[in-house]
Amino acid sequence: MASVLVGQFHARDAEGRIYPVHEFRESQPEEADGKEPVSTYRLAIGDRVTHLGGDEFELLQSGIKLTRVV
Repeated sequence: MASVLVGQFHARDAEGRIYPVHEFRESQPEEADGKEPVSTYRLAIGDRVTHLGGDEFELLQSGIKLTRVV
């Protein structure tokens, strides 16, 4: 399974700090069976980010909530 960088964006926490977030798409053999590829998110420094839905994200390690900057 390989990860391919498919996007980058910035997200802001409640205190106004900006975080660069990278979106990766996991290429899996199941894609041939019609299943959607899995997206994962990480900060530029490598910390994992959970997508909560819409423009909302959360840093996995610290629990800090982030909102995508449009």
